This record gives sequence, structure tokens and C-alpha cells, in this order.
Amino acid sequence: MNKFTNLIIRDIRLAVRQGSAFTMTLSFFVVAVTLYPLGVGPELNILARIGPGVLWVGALLSCLLTLDRIFQADFEDGSLDQLMLGSLPIELMTLAKIIAHWLTSVVPLILITPILAVSLNMPADGIWVMMLALLVGSPVLSLIGAVGAGLTVGMRRGGVLLSLLVLPLYIPVLIFGVAAVEAAIAVLPMGPHILLLAGLSLGALVICPIAAAAALRLAVE
Repeated sequence: MNKFTNLIIRDIRLAVRQGSAFTMTLSFFVVAVTLYPLGVGPELNILARIGPGVLWVGALLSCLLTLDRIFQADFEDGSLDQLMLGSLPIELMTLAKIIAHWLTSVVPLILITPILAVSLNMPADGIWVMMLALLVGSPVLSLIGAVGAGLTVGMRRGGVLLSLLVLPLYIPVLIFGVAAVEAAIAVLPMGPHILLLAGLSLGALVICPIAAAAALRLAVE
């Protein structure tokens, strides 16, 4: 477990030192969300109605920007080969890198969501459910993205192929995430949608590290 924890800390430190991925993700999220009021107009009722979908789509697209960096940087400098030959199982190694990606690329989006939700005139009941839905469902973004990142590691212009691979798999998260927020705003039960998001995250937690490890083996060989 020490090696597992150390790998997470290592990736977090590298992300903080470089700063580019963190800044790019956060900046894109803010810009993408704030452009919608300019495009659809300042009507508050319209903004409140489209707010949950805008925030979820912005989070999905922002996460896509850094998925290829989960393994690519280590692949380019040779660290990935050393990590795969180490004593830590490849499945745990991929899980550690997924956790580090989620903490550095997705958690900042969750923290800034309330500010952007207020700018979209989202009711207070919807804001905290939006954060809860993102917290529960967003691990799926990193988990599924790691499988695509493993399949495309080492490819030239693999980012485009990666987006095509993972975006269709993000659709259930988008549907249930938006439905949970809309249910809370309409004073309807939002528990089933949150539970479905939790189920997706748990299922992805079991399957995706194994699939990503298998994809890395194929890529390195």
C-alpha cells in the first residue's frame, strides 16, 4: 500500500509542478460554461433550465482534455516501462494513476461548480445536488478515460481517437447526472439517480483498472 500511495502522491506532485493540465482543464470549464449565457441570451428562466446540462457537458469535455496525459507522459520518458516492471501489480498502478488524475483534473471542477451554477441562475437545491452528483459520478470519467488512454498510448494524435472511444460511454453518466439535478429542482426524489451514478462508479472501479492494465500491456508489447 505504501507503493500505491507513493505513486498517487508522485503523480499529484507532477501535475501540480507542471500546472498546465490543471490550468487548462479549469480554464476550459469556466470558458465553456460562461459562453452559454452569451449564446442563448440573459433570460434567467432559460439559463436555469439548461444549467444542469451545461455544467455536466462542460465537465465531461474538460475531463477529456487531460485523459491522454494519464499514461502518455510516463510512456514518453520511459517511466511507464519501469512502473510496469515493478513489484506493484499493473492493475493497482493504473488505479493509482486514475485516482491522481481524478484528484487533479476533476475535483477542481467540482469545487468551482457552485460559482458557475449561480451564474446560470440555478436554485440552491440544485447546486448542492449538482456537486453531489459530480462527486459520485465523476470517477467514471477518469476510470473509463483510463481505458481509452491505455489503448491510445504511444499513438500519434491519439487524443482524437481517445475522445471517440470514451464519449459514447460517458452518456449514461450525463443522463443520470442531469436527471438528479433536475429532480431536485422540481422537488422530486433524486435518490434513485444518485444511486445509479454510484452503481456506475462502483462497476467502473472494478472493471476499468483491469481493462486499462490489459490495454497497457498490449501497447507496451
